[in-house]
Amino acid sequence: MIDITAFWTAIYIVLLAAFTGYVVISRVPVILHTPLMSGSNFIHGIVLVGAMVALGLATTPLEQIIGFIAVILGAANVTGGYVITERILQMFDRSGKRPGKGA
Repeated sequence: MIDITAFWTAIYIVLLAAFTGYVVISRVPVILHTPLMSGSNFIHGIVLVGAMVALGLATTPLEQIIGFIAVILGAANVTGGYVITERILQMFDRSGKRPGKGA
């Protein structure tokens, strides 16, 4: 049986974290977005490691499926973050070489 109090507490924490994250990120100046993206990629890597640990400790098929999905999504998040950060850094490259411009 699911403890209804624990369920609503978890929902409350998720909603509070989402709202707090939105408010914090929306107040960051544009000039700081690239360094923050680089730092958030580090955090995404920690999330990926946590997903792999959770998958390794999974005992039931449902836990294994959820863990596998978490690992796939975490890996995609890390990869996408690094790709986007690299593209942002190329926008500020002063060497004159631009992606897609016959470099």
